[in-house]
Amino acid sequence: MAADLDRAHHFYGELFGWGFRPTRQGHGRYTIAYTEGGVPTVGIGASSPSAGVSLPVTWTTYFAADSADEVASRVQERGGTVAVGPLEFGSGRVAWAADPDGANFGIWEGDLTSAWWGERRPGAPVWLELRTRDAFEAALFYGQTFGWDTQGRERCDVRFEHDRVVLHIDGKAVAGLRGGAIEAAPDPNVRPRWRVYFCVKDVDEVAERAAELGGGVISLPADTPYGRIAALRDPEGGIFSVAAVRKGPADGDPDGCS
Repeated sequence: MAADLDRAHHFYGELFGWGFRPTRQGHGRYTIAYTEGGVPTVGIGASSPSAGVSLPVTWTTYFAADSADEVASRVQERGGTVAVGPLEFGSGRVAWAADPDGANFGIWEGDLTSAWWGERRPGAPVWLELRTRDAFEAALFYGQTFGWDTQGRERCDVRFEHDRVVLHIDGKAVAGLRGGAIEAAPDPNVRPRWRVYFCVKDVDEVAERAAELGGGVISLPADTPYGRIAALRDPEGGIFSVAAVRKGPADGDPDGCS
């Protein structure tokens, strides 16, 4: 969600090479971003208080659900909070919630038009990471809420590797849960939160470009067990990260991207 949709289009379009198309999804102005080749990647909407939902400038991680109502109930049963919904949202139903440590996320019931989990390409999201107080407690909450532990080992596999809990879906590492976050920390980068990582060819070049476009660098480019990464912010304060594309996927890493 962005306060100024046109400004967001300019920043992310220049940074990642995205194209944008308006869609009827949601309330107010809302667009779908596309990577090269016309692959739908993310949604960017303008916060619309008149629609009854006013969100801060932020990237939100959404989890698919067969029933948003059932998942919302499980969130509350396990100590989380449902802030808005479930409610009708374009072609589906949506709810905005928070886990017991305060990390926000979305619940989506509806068509899944984006194929980015199978298309590791520059400009597409390739990794999700939760900074949380206790990674194992968080894994229990999300696993029970979204059925990671009931969908069969052939679909979901949760492992501990590189000092974090890692979720594999259909053999691909897609999300990590890492401890050490502090809910009351004055620095929002340290508070419990989900963060999205976008694939890029050169992390250092993209970080420099983000600053030139009016954004900023939160964490300088650095090498990690998952490749070279950097934490950035857009001109309105939205936090995101970038990860370098590899020539070939590494076993146990996000397919085709660090």
